[in-house]
Amino acid sequence: MLIAIDHGNKQIKTVHAKPFTSGLIQSDAPGFGTDYLAYQGKFYALTDQRIPYRRDKTEDERFFILTLFAIAYEIEATEQYSDNLMRVQLAVGLPPAHFGVQAKRFTVYFEGRGAISFQFRGKPYAIFIEGATCFPQSFSAAAATVKNLASISKVLVVDIGGFTADYVCLRNGVPDMAACDSMESGVILLYNRIRTRANAELDTLLEENEIDHILRGEDKDATPKIVALIEQEAQEFINDLLSGLRERMIELKSGKVVFLGGGAKLLRRQIEVSGKIGQAILSFPSQTQRLLPCQSAGRSSPTSSRGSSRRAA
Repeated sequence: MLIAIDHGNKQIKTVHAKPFTSGLIQSDAPGFGTDYLAYQGKFYALTDQRIPYRRDKTEDERFFILTLFAIAYEIEATEQYSDNLMRVQLAVGLPPAHFGVQAKRFTVYFEGRGAISFQFRGKPYAIFIEGATCFPQSFSAAAATVKNLASISKVLVVDIGGFTADYVCLRNGVPDMAACDSMESGVILLYNRIRTRANAELDTLLEENEIDHILRGEDKDATPKIVALIEQEAQEFINDLLSGLRERMIELKSGKVVFLGGGAKLLRRQIEVSGKIGQAILSFPSQTQRLLPCQSAGRSSPTSSRGSSRRAA
């Protein structure tokens, strides 16, 4: 079976399962609840506290364990569970700026492990990762909208994620490699700015999900000072991001600019009132729309590797 996974710095996403935070805790015994995963004598549970940003996700096994969670959730969601060995092909992504250096290492990270045995929700799983294919994330995001935009002479696609903002310019629907890159300007940086300032000026410790609720207008109990601080920082963050694109000679006032990703959805109001964009399109495709292009291209990928080095399961 082919499974596409978006290993975000903030969330892990698959096509059919619900996204979950990129965080986990390890213990020597099962904890409370049933959503724990047992692997190689250790027990793992998901947490809302994400792993601190890592430019290279292969430095340790944590993102591999998160991948096992994602595979199990996706198998459950698609009702493809089997008592026998389940063969899996992975489609994964990296920011364009990291792609050239890390793509090979990222695919090898998942491969060559042989038959992988673990338990999830008390049920035994046996999987074999036949291969992994890696894509530049901005291409996958752009593919979700390109069908509607192929007839337009120039479209800039900006995908605001957890730690990076990826952009690609499409000319008549074809990616322009000279205008495709990543900036380390994802919403995690915004969280850090807000939390630092709130602590210094208001003696308040904010959590990331609290910031999300206020930006979405869902927290009616927040004090006016906290709301004002968050709104100001969010607007400055978007203004800085757009100015950063302009410094890279990316034109924002001609053609269409399509914003994608969880960061763009969270900061929609700030994008709309920035005054720096000629024609902004806020497009938020579903998980299926964002990840399926990656799946359909998986058989002829930019970077794929078939496991040759063997590691113990």
